[in-house]
Amino acid sequence: MVDPLPAIFPRLAQRNYRVTSPVTGNYNCVAWALGINSKWWWPIKGDKDAVWPEGVSTEETVDAFQEAFRTLGFVECADEIEEQGHEKIAVFANGWGVPSHVCRQLAGGNWTSKIGELEDIEHNLRDLEGAEYGLVVLVMKRPLPANQHA
Repeated sequence: MVDPLPAIFPRLAQRNYRVTSPVTGNYNCVAWALGINSKWWWPIKGDKDAVWPEGVSTEETVDAFQEAFRTLGFVECADEIEEQGHEKIAVFANGWGVPSHVCRQLAGGNWTSKIGELEDIEHNLRDLEGAEYGLVVLVMKRPLPANQHA
């Protein structure tokens, strides 16, 4: 079987990445970035199966995503460099500024992503930039719970 990921994300073919889960549609990239593997997180009005913080705009904008993540304790940060005691997420947006993907930084500096309804992968952050997801437009962080500090 041919791996479809390098065709979708050409930079993955040039670097090491690894698949870390089987294919599933039980959750999406936003949920996975938040450490959830049983629900969909997305600003969809009237969808009882989609989770989105109460009171946050349901428009698909970077500002709405930023505000949603603020409700969970995230704050904006300057870069994707790993910081001890913090977890980071990165928001991608397409050329129209519409959020298209969110991923989470792992200990050691790599990132983890749920790729659509495909697998979860571990990868370099910028290797997902391109036609499918656009560019990283926002990086946020929050303190890790005390029991998760290295």
